[in-house]
Amino acid sequence: QLQLVESGGGLVQPGGSLRLSCAASGFTLENYAISWFHQAPGKKREPISCVGKSDDNAHYAEFVKGRFIISRDNAKNTVYLQMNSLKPEDTGVYSCAGILGEIYGLGSEDLNEFDVWGQGTQVTVSS
Repeated sequence: QLQLVESGGGLVQPGGSLRLSCAASGFTLENYAISWFHQAPGKKREPISCVGKSDDNAHYAEFVKGRFIISRDNAKNTVYLQMNSLKPEDTGVYSCAGILGEIYGLGSEDLNEFDVWGQGTQVTVSS
């Protein structure tokens, strides 16, 4: 019933940009904090960005700080991840996950605390 669907992935050249979307259905997104995760090939899934109930409460991993921007559009029930200056190391599967309530930092929650997960979208950065 609760569902998140990611979209916007694809193949881009180094230095390029993509805008990922995390669309919610079956619930209202405004009461959920949303986190984005990155899983490189052969690596564990890692949190890279999250946003609370307001865009003012946004957090980023050091690796993406200054390059990625997370935002929400409650009217569209969607959270976005604008990805700029992409590097080959950014290649991997990007997933979003929601947790009811506020969030206070990046990576402070166990993975099993999240209420809903998306299936992920593939991003490949290569020339």
